[in-house]
Amino acid sequence: MDALHPRLLVTRFAESFEFYAAVLPELIGATLIKGTAAGPYANWDVGDEGALVLFDRSAMAEVVATSALPERAAPSQDAVMFVCRVRDVDAGAKLCAEHGATVVAGPADRPQWGPGLRTAHLRDPEGTLIELQSY
Repeated sequence: MDALHPRLLVTRFAESFEFYAAVLPELIGATLIKGTAAGPYANWDVGDEGALVLFDRSAMAEVVATSALPERAAPSQDAVMFVCRVRDVDAGAKLCAEHGATVVAGPADRPQWGPGLRTAHLRDPEGTLIELQSY
């Protein structure tokens, strides 16, 4: 049973689906369980555990009665980040960039955050902040 897994609410479903379908298998060994680029839902698992779900933002807005609100807030700091532990941060960042991610902080050692920690920070096609990390 899945205890926790991120669910990203996206407006550009097809583009987000194609990005994660291309990078999750190599990055974290995730397998697409359900969904297509047509949406509105897709999920990837690692083993028997949920790893990531994409869900169409407008479909969720209908359920929680927020359809009349703006899709985007004014520019602000990030409130969430999708973190993936990977074997090779440099290779992972390159893979993500090749599939449309924007690198916002390239691969770097971060000993101040923890012994042996190396990270890279990217944005997926929807703008969600991603951290790739190894330690």
